[in-house]
Amino acid sequence: MKVGITYDLKDDYLARGMTKETCAEFDSIETIDAIDAFLKSRGLETERIGNIEALTRALAAGKRWDCVFNIAEGLYGCGREAQVPALLDAYQIPYVFSDPLVLALTLDKALTKRVVRDAGVPTAEFYIVGRGARDKGREKKSSFFDPRSSTLAFPLFVKPNADGTGKGITEKSLVHNEKELQKAVSDIHARFNQPALAEQYLPGREFTVGITGTGEESRVIGVMEILLLDKADICGYTYDNKQQYEERVRYKLVDDSEAKQTADIALSAWRILGCRDGGRIDMRSDAEAKPHFLEVNPLAGLHPVLGDLVILSKLSGLTYHDLLNRILDSALNDLSRFPPHNKPAITAYA
Repeated sequence: MKVGITYDLKDDYLARGMTKETCAEFDSIETIDAIDAFLKSRGLETERIGNIEALTRALAAGKRWDCVFNIAEGLYGCGREAQVPALLDAYQIPYVFSDPLVLALTLDKALTKRVVRDAGVPTAEFYIVGRGARDKGREKKSSFFDPRSSTLAFPLFVKPNADGTGKGITEKSLVHNEKELQKAVSDIHARFNQPALAEQYLPGREFTVGITGTGEESRVIGVMEILLLDKADICGYTYDNKQQYEERVRYKLVDDSEAKQTADIALSAWRILGCRDGGRIDMRSDAEAKPHFLEVNPLAGLHPVLGDLVILSKLSGLTYHDLLNRILDSALNDLSRFPPHNKPAITAYA
């Protein structure tokens, strides 16, 4: 069986002159090496394809694979994470991780929150601030909800609506008044060229929940609490806190009653959204210790040392290969969505 690997290599984009923050979601060569070594340990033939440009060229040249291990984040557009699996769907090539619909939806934090909220999953109240909603005190028509009509009270938490890895989240994301809100929103518009998500700030504990599997077969690996140290930005799991986690953050596996409630809500959201194979859901509690959904990462980082999902798994007693075995087996056991003639001729681990 031949398995292709699709990815966006961070060094490639840094070489193009992009900033470290712009490239934060992209993968290091250590991650690609580790995934490649894992697949070969399963007796599989591998080919490193690369990003969507390389995939397009390879497909046009007639190359095909029995399955693709896809961790490509994409570069442009609100559906960038969905581009590689959409192309693979068009060529009827099976792949690991979620489908284009899920990846397009979950990159948009506000749309995702609306879907899970309508299904009964608790999430903080929020609104979207698009360009033109606030511009030097002058009213402008906006296609997004105007926050001036909102009933939410400060403090609020403001972040880019369609980015991950803590991008755009700083100590100034926690706003306490109109002036701070306007500055935080304007900064996101200018730096990320996208709407800002403003949500009611949740002052309780912060968690990330690791999940593997699809549908009713999905299971929680564990619940990891994010504990901020003295050097950390105190408002939450910011970009700087993530990048300097060894000095700013301590991770702790938890299983108290609040953590168990967190796990139940996260697993429910995972199944509602239709996420596949493996990933993470971020959660935070309110002042009454009630957990709320924040966002989902269906393409969680798989660096063998640094990724939150990998760290959580190791705290739960799973090795790196244990985690990847669960992810790959989930994909191989759920091939009904692919045409029969393209199902990989391999069985999952028992």
